Amino acid sequence: MAKTEKTKSFILRIDSATMNALEAWAADEFRSTNGQIQWIINEALRKAKRLPKKNGNTAEP
Repeated sequence: MAKTEKTKSFILRIDSATMNALEAWAADEFRSTNGQIQWIINEALRKAKRLPKKNGNTAEP
């Protein structure tokens, strides 16, 4: 994600065991927990070919 892009905030409820696993994973990858969540979502969207193109119109080919 480019630093010039605007971001939206939202509340995420997650159980303790999942959060602990997420925090450990983030630490292993030298990311913040928030950064790890963003990375996971971005990877899932990329693999599903659901990321918008640079012009924002459609999913990647």
